[in-house]
Amino acid sequence: MNDYFIHKDHNAEDVRLKARPSGQSTKTSLCVITFYHAISILSKQCLDAGFCALPEFMIINQSCLKYKHVQYRDAYFDRTIITFMSTEEATAPSNFIRNIIQGDLDSGKHTAIQTRFPPEPNGYLHIGHAKSICLNFGIAKDFDGLCNLRFDDTNPDKEEEEYMHAIEEDVKWLGFEWSELKHASDYFQPLYMFAVKLIVEGKAYVDSLSADEIREYRGTLKAPGKESPHRNRSVEDNLGLFQRMKEGEFEDGAHVLRAKIDMASPNMNMRDPTLYRIKRTHHHRTGDDWVIYPMYDFTHCLSDAIESITHSLCTLEFEDHRPLYDWVLDEVKTPCHPQQIEFARLELKYTITSKRKLQQLVTEGHVNDWDDPRMPTISGMRRRGYTAAALRDFCDRIGITKKDSSIEMAVLENSVREDLNEYALRVMGVLNPLKVTIKNYPDDQVENVEAQNHPQNPDMGTRKVPFSKTIYIEHDDFMEDAPKKFFRLSVGREVRLRYAYYITCTDIVKNSNGEVIELICTYDPETKGGSSPDGRKVKGTIHWVSAEHAIDAKINLYDRLFTHPNPGSTENFVEHLNPESLQQLSHCKLEPSLANANPETHYQFERTGYFILDKKDSAKDKLVFNRTVTLRDAWAKIDKQNNS
Repeated sequence: MNDYFIHKDHNAEDVRLKARPSGQSTKTSLCVITFYHAISILSKQCLDAGFCALPEFMIINQSCLKYKHVQYRDAYFDRTIITFMSTEEATAPSNFIRNIIQGDLDSGKHTAIQTRFPPEPNGYLHIGHAKSICLNFGIAKDFDGLCNLRFDDTNPDKEEEEYMHAIEEDVKWLGFEWSELKHASDYFQPLYMFAVKLIVEGKAYVDSLSADEIREYRGTLKAPGKESPHRNRSVEDNLGLFQRMKEGEFEDGAHVLRAKIDMASPNMNMRDPTLYRIKRTHHHRTGDDWVIYPMYDFTHCLSDAIESITHSLCTLEFEDHRPLYDWVLDEVKTPCHPQQIEFARLELKYTITSKRKLQQLVTEGHVNDWDDPRMPTISGMRRRGYTAAALRDFCDRIGITKKDSSIEMAVLENSVREDLNEYALRVMGVLNPLKVTIKNYPDDQVENVEAQNHPQNPDMGTRKVPFSKTIYIEHDDFMEDAPKKFFRLSVGREVRLRYAYYITCTDIVKNSNGEVIELICTYDPETKGGSSPDGRKVKGTIHWVSAEHAIDAKINLYDRLFTHPNPGSTENFVEHLNPESLQQLSHCKLEPSLANANPETHYQFERTGYFILDKKDSAKDKLVFNRTVTLRDAWAKIDKQNNS
């Protein structure tokens, strides 16, 4: 069978339907048609092929019929991937976790599913957390279950209310609602009683070794540990010491409570791990009620059990902690014993997903804040203009596996492009302005040309854009000594102004340094709207803004935060920061409709990229736009060179 492609030109005015026999790379042009005509042709071909449904401007590929895998990429950039979506009810992509859960439901082990997302409130969430959020909340939703948001607030030294509010906002923004909002600190009293139970049963003891001594006694991966001289204290002594720890009689570090498991275990986590430590730190929720705080491994499993979590989903670094997770629950004998299941964490190229390292970038001033649009934090991506739908789509695409891998940044950016392409308003903005004077255009005349808000979606309507004698175009759209295949403006050459007229450059004006600062052009008044009565063809179409009506704006052009594809694996990741990760442009010229830009509205600056108003730095008289993503992947060639 053939695969059918929609080929759209750079200006999105028409499309080209192409066919490629399966297994062949050669594409043969069939015709040039309108976008919606292309859809109708594809629909007819789809029906002729025996399918029962019409595609939504998607490539017809029989292997995709069972999946809801909808993609669109601009063929002008050699990126046409359009996937057919069948009317068969789309199901969530299967993975090993879903298979386990479905098996538990089928066997009767569980009758309902309960998950949780348990972040530590010690920083802002990043793209890796987005994967976990989509997994935990998504599974609960798909299996008609519940998902709690639980803050693991057991380390008050690093926790702040600011982080908690930011986490709640991020989860809601991604499109999820928690069943209950919980905190590990809600369970400080029952956790303490569980610890007492372990002491009474001889499964835990108070150790008076220093932190360095505990580390020394622990042993190595090749050598077993040594038992602490305090390991065999009596139950009475341990209960008394633990009570006095709770009452604040001892200094920080004087004692810890440890589980009594096996100092010779090949799993280092089972060598009498610490369960409680003394920490005189004010807690943002419990105040000064507690001076001892439970450790993560002790808190996490018991919090899961208290909340009747059925499946505790976490990343692979906790795989070696699972025996301890199960040991605590078995020894405490909780009525509910959740199943811990590990999956591969998200590693994204050209950035980092370590909160500690992200904190370093903030505190050392390498970025402006946690929501700097270059940061992989959810708040940074939101400020940059990434959408919740795009992040959810990205998480669906990369899937859930047990094997660590590094994901190309282009995968995330393509999800963003494809989402924004559907509804971003098309506008014109000139980032590097070059003045153009149309000498035969009436001096005082201003006319409004009609521009489409979205060429592929007529329902989004049109707008009026003023046109006058003096306009601005992009500097890159002019070349003084242009090669033959340069189809934009040059002396003696004619181009189409988007929605307006054909113009021809007749002369140039240079400054004292020999730089071109102005173009002198003529226009053909018979070509309004972009076509000529005599039918002559113009290959180049460029965007513009009227100089008299243009508004000034500052534009932030963002790029990869690092130049190294895996900065976290290097000795000093800061050395690989990209000095060109932020380029700030002043006095950019935008069409006047953007004077009332909404910070929640996404825009495509035609032929340039997707942008959004920066709601943090913008003011009514000082507009600042952030580039969300370019129209094509400029790093693809760089990555190819690096891998060759």
